[in-house]
Amino acid sequence: MRYWKALLIACLLGFAAMSLAKIGESETKPVRVALVKMPYVGERNVPDTSRGPDYLEEGGIRKLLEQQGVQVAPTDAVRLTADEEKAYGSWNHLALAAGDMAKIVAEERRKGDLPIGLLANCNGLLGMLSGLQHSGPTAKPLRVGMVFIDAHGDFNTPETTLSGMLGGMPVAIAAGQCLTRMRMKAGLEPAIPTKHIVEVCVRDTDPLEQELLDRSEIQQLTLEDVRTRSANLHREMKRLSELTDVIYVHVDMDGLDPSEVAGVALPVPNGPTSAELAAALTEMFKYEKVGAFGVAAMPYDDRDKTGISRKAAYNLILGAVKGVEERKSD
Repeated sequence: MRYWKALLIACLLGFAAMSLAKIGESETKPVRVALVKMPYVGERNVPDTSRGPDYLEEGGIRKLLEQQGVQVAPTDAVRLTADEEKAYGSWNHLALAAGDMAKIVAEERRKGDLPIGLLANCNGLLGMLSGLQHSGPTAKPLRVGMVFIDAHGDFNTPETTLSGMLGGMPVAIAAGQCLTRMRMKAGLEPAIPTKHIVEVCVRDTDPLEQELLDRSEIQQLTLEDVRTRSANLHREMKRLSELTDVIYVHVDMDGLDPSEVAGVALPVPNGPTSAELAAALTEMFKYEKVGAFGVAAMPYDDRDKTGISRKAAYNLILGAVKGVEERKSD
């Protein structure tokens, strides 16, 4: 009898030790990140691709992430096929590239990685959103939300734009307000309901664009919300978490204060510092539904001679990953 009792105790102790080991293993399991470079620009009368994504990677973001204990997958880079390269039109090339990017993002997310898009400009968000939309366990599209951090609303349409820049339209395209063929070719179907979109630190819009924003259900957060990580910020993250299956967080570098990104094409005063925005990103990425991050419009080479803009972008990426790490430890 004593033998069987001792054996039972030994088995129970062994089981407990194994359980504790598994708990410890799950607690220390590292965050896994996949860097995805999207160089296609989509603008007319300029080169098809930008060096910005390469420049952003070359400064050592992989090493910085690995020093934080993050597992970083081999970098994916979007490249058009030979047949796609032959297709006519810069907008068409952008749509095709976004569709290719979506497949990469969906696959990385299914592996359990956090896709981080290194994007030529904000047009790359079409591929990020499409990839998340089709990253679920079945063919049924997931409900996607977006937190869009930018100095500009990017909610123009071909009818409202003053400049004709496609880079001023991607949020409107994603929301089904215009250029349906481009959205469909990118694989983003259905469009993102405007109530699933939150814009942050927007402070420069065109008059007709502002009218469209005012008529939409897009919610706005301010610089003060970022600086204080306010109750408003958490309210919107909770709201998106309830409405959607997965959330994409997107940053245009011109959303930051020009003191850190002097080389951006369209600087706008009164933005957050990278430290302030990184702290806000950490809070956002604590929410389980947040599934990807994108950094767009990186000033590069001679436009970032001191490297301050690249350092600012790294602060943002590390801030986002910190949020995921803190999510796992809660």
